[in-house]
Amino acid sequence: MAYKINTNCVQAGYTPGNGEARVLPIYQSTTFKYESSEQMGRLFDLSESGYFYTRLQNPTNDAVAAKICALEGGAAAMLTSSGQAATFFSLFTILGAGDHIVASSAIYGGSFNLIAVTMKRMGIDATFVHPDITEEELAATFKPNTKAVFAETLANPALIVLDIEKFSRQAHAHGVPLIIDNTFPTPINCNPFKFGADIVIHSTTKYMDGHATAVGGCIVDSGNFDWLAHADKYPGLCTPDDSYHGVTYAKDFGKGGYITKATAQLMRDLGSIQSPQNAFLLNLGLETLHLRVKRHCENAQAVAEYLEASDKVTWVNYPGLESNKYHALAEKYLPNGSSGVISFGVKGRRAAATKFMDSLKLGAIVTHVADARTCLLHPASTTHRQMTDEQLVEAGVLPDLIRLSVGIEDVSDIIADLEQALAKM
Repeated sequence: MAYKINTNCVQAGYTPGNGEARVLPIYQSTTFKYESSEQMGRLFDLSESGYFYTRLQNPTNDAVAAKICALEGGAAAMLTSSGQAATFFSLFTILGAGDHIVASSAIYGGSFNLIAVTMKRMGIDATFVHPDITEEELAATFKPNTKAVFAETLANPALIVLDIEKFSRQAHAHGVPLIIDNTFPTPINCNPFKFGADIVIHSTTKYMDGHATAVGGCIVDSGNFDWLAHADKYPGLCTPDDSYHGVTYAKDFGKGGYITKATAQLMRDLGSIQSPQNAFLLNLGLETLHLRVKRHCENAQAVAEYLEASDKVTWVNYPGLESNKYHALAEKYLPNGSSGVISFGVKGRRAAATKFMDSLKLGAIVTHVADARTCLLHPASTTHRQMTDEQLVEAGVLPDLIRLSVGIEDVSDIIADLEQALAKM
């Protein structure tokens, strides 16, 4: 029986048997016992499914990955130790030295640095494009060695809404998958697979966990991209892997081939596994995701409207506002709300922003976003401080931008805190 997404938040991924724990157990074990060497050998050959070492697979992690997979409507999923690891694994599973990426310039600063600096040192080149690029201009950025397109549904912190279908059309026209970071909307507010995305990633540290307790990431494969139809571009998926006795992932594992390769190769060699304890905490957060995201969006809409009316505020960026440049795209891709994140600027620019932030009592200045508590930061001097002024502008991060993550407290208390802080400027 197919359940609605709200039910899947609570129920998907784990079904206890008779007399088994009703709540997902924490399998806090590095290893798993077998009766014969032959059986364990089959696990190492990938010819049999099972558990033998938590760096590769763990029952707690697999149950939570299955839940997120169900929420996104995917074919297979895996957890990683962080959102940053999910970004890297999602790309490096299909990329190597000499390859090229087309990426949105309006992405999280850590993702930008990963692609522009670290992966460049690995021999992987990238062309960054503004999400508002025309389809013709976007088509011109592809090269014969382009292997992936990467973007965010809702940019952090620029809050630019991606035209997913435009990027999907061009990715598929050039025989490559579209990889989407869906962290801010979560599957509650957007399902990128419905609009042509092929792979979705999350920093589960944000709304999915929702309580700032557990760092983590997730990769979900739709199973829709036909790797074998583009075998010349993806030999790692479409030719035998000598390190696993000639397994051909796309052929032998079908819709699970991409995630199997990411686990069997990258997790095996790089080891960025999420701990079972963190996966357990993540699952608790997922059980209330549908409730919290709705409240975050309701509160953020009210706060955005308050800020837009304030004479101490120079500009407000929130897709839920009718005045917002991306309001029409938000209504198409994010009809239930975008997220609880707002960006805005105050009169007096950097100095005034600092005074305002230091005067808050309820809202906390933290290097985090998207949990139950209201928090904020100044990206240009924190998360994006490695970027040049030109790169900041290209990414939509203005020097006076304040990123406000509206929590699920009573919205009147949040607004009152903002009001008293603005009054001190």
